[in-house]
Amino acid sequence: MDMKRKLALAISALAVTIGVAGLLHNDSRHSVEAASKIDPQSVTTLAASLDTVAVPPARVMPVAAVPPPELLRPPAAPSCPVTLDVIAGPGAALGLTLTAPCHASERVVLRHGGLAVTAMTSASGMLFTSLPGMEPDGEVTVQFKDGGRIRGAEPLPNLGLYRRFALQWVAQDRFDLVAYENGVRSAHKAGGNMSDTAKNGGYLTVLGDATTPLPMQAVIYTFPLGRDISVELAIEVLVTDRTCNRELLGEILLSEAGVVSKTNLTMATPSCDAVGDMLVLANPLPELRAVSSR
Repeated sequence: MDMKRKLALAISALAVTIGVAGLLHNDSRHSVEAASKIDPQSVTTLAASLDTVAVPPARVMPVAAVPPPELLRPPAAPSCPVTLDVIAGPGAALGLTLTAPCHASERVVLRHGGLAVTAMTSASGMLFTSLPGMEPDGEVTVQFKDGGRIRGAEPLPNLGLYRRFALQWVAQDRFDLVAYENGVRSAHKAGGNMSDTAKNGGYLTVLGDATTPLPMQAVIYTFPLGRDISVELAIEVLVTDRTCNRELLGEILLSEAGVVSKTNLTMATPSCDAVGDMLVLANPLPELRAVSSR
């Protein structure tokens, strides 16, 4: 019974195999027959090319070169040392040498003993000038446009031998100082020194650069003590189209034995119809009429 069943199963499997083979043979025959029946004129030729499907090349991004560590540091600030040398000169004067390469062609303000005058540095940032000493410590301050300052000092041990009268102003408020020695109008102007003082008694020194923006100027009369001369001072103002019909402001400084006192000065000018006139304030400090005596 088992053998009959096994034989039947084998015959069935063989029949299935023969059927499948026949089916595949029939499909292949039908495909060939179908292909033989295609009209060659209805065939469309398909062009094939390697460029038919273009694959874009991969983009290669440039890699920035990394600088060495020393080049990654921020650039160093330029070297701009500022120095101020102060030396004591004849007639209790202060000689100044300013070196400021980062402040070339710049307006600066010089301050000493109540004085405040403007100056201009050179194209290389240098300044050579002098100031009549007003205080014995000889301290000078230079102020720059950016607010920075530098100080220097040189003592003036012989300042007690001189008396100084200073008149200073700002911008257009121009004043002139006149000195009369023993009744004779002094003609000594800027540039006076010890030899001039020994010969003629006193001298006038004009300070401040009038060409700077907002100029600050001063005029100082210096005369030695211990000489039997009578000195009278006068302040003059020329009425111009810039000074007329205004109130001019100034400041008076008096240095006696190195001690400085200050007095504000106010002068009202007439209307502009008086252009060309001269205003005179005689003897601004009465005690100066005979300031020098043995």
